[in-house]
Amino acid sequence: MNNNHYCIIMAGGIGSRFWPLSRTEKPKQFVDILGVGRTFIQMTFDRFAPFIPKENFMVVTGEVYKELVLEQLPQLSEQQVLLEPARRNTAPCLAYAAYKLQKQNPNAVMVVTPADHLILDTATFSQVMQEGLQHAQENNHLLTIGITPSFPSTGYGYIDVADTQATFSKVAQFKEKPDYDTAVQFIEEGNYRWNSGMFVWSVKAIDAALQQHLPTVSELFRSADQFYYTPDEQENVNKVYLASESISIDYGIMEKADNVYVRSADFGWSDLGTWTSLYEQSTKDKHDNVLSGEDILATDTTNCLVKQLNRNKRIVVDGIR
Repeated sequence: MNNNHYCIIMAGGIGSRFWPLSRTEKPKQFVDILGVGRTFIQMTFDRFAPFIPKENFMVVTGEVYKELVLEQLPQLSEQQVLLEPARRNTAPCLAYAAYKLQKQNPNAVMVVTPADHLILDTATFSQVMQEGLQHAQENNHLLTIGITPSFPSTGYGYIDVADTQATFSKVAQFKEKPDYDTAVQFIEEGNYRWNSGMFVWSVKAIDAALQQHLPTVSELFRSADQFYYTPDEQENVNKVYLASESISIDYGIMEKADNVYVRSADFGWSDLGTWTSLYEQSTKDKHDNVLSGEDILATDTTNCLVKQLNRNKRIVVDGIR
């Protein structure tokens, strides 16, 4: 393992579209939605653990979820859990992680990942991420992971790849979530990738980008530098957060910087943001139902997802289409 490589897990969302299984007090990243015995955040940690030292993980989450993180990831210390006093989108979140990390290791290279993604091909995923870390270590690039689309999704943003033959290509442009006809056009053109929301960069590269494109955010989090890794860190980070604007890393930096590159990949990725996306990614029976549980009886039912939350209660579904 390379001691300069780090993983930043973003786990601050509330997962409202997965209600009622995902609730404010316990959002989807802390729930075993797939019924595999591991929560989303645990599976995310598991994917990176083979090539990221356990002491090189950071989880950025809301203050109220600190104990959930430490309970589900006992490998981490309290110092590895970065607490947000308020939701300010991804740019402040990653500025906090980058500047805290930079103080500890100015040669650090960080991979950034949401806590709630589904990855089916973990071997290919591991290879792609390690290649990305090495690339970011050797180049002053802001790297994003672009997923080769398998269908014309209207639920994801798209990345226009300048050179589809290159392993690492410059990004021509980012596209917002399209309507269906535009998504079909993107697929036909062949040079578009889904925007996965996963990034890789050195702390030096993201520091420079923050100072250039989000100078106010950069100045705020650099002003807290003297407090990182001290007992006064949280108090001062809280002040910085509340003073910061709410802005995404995509809009604030990735769509503006001229050193943004993309690594195209296909490792069975899905951003499981809704029940519909979970249904689409799940194995279906001959009636196109997804029955998640040990005691479910479905008759005259098609195209449904049924999840059993209580093993002691049988679920009976009849006549639903």
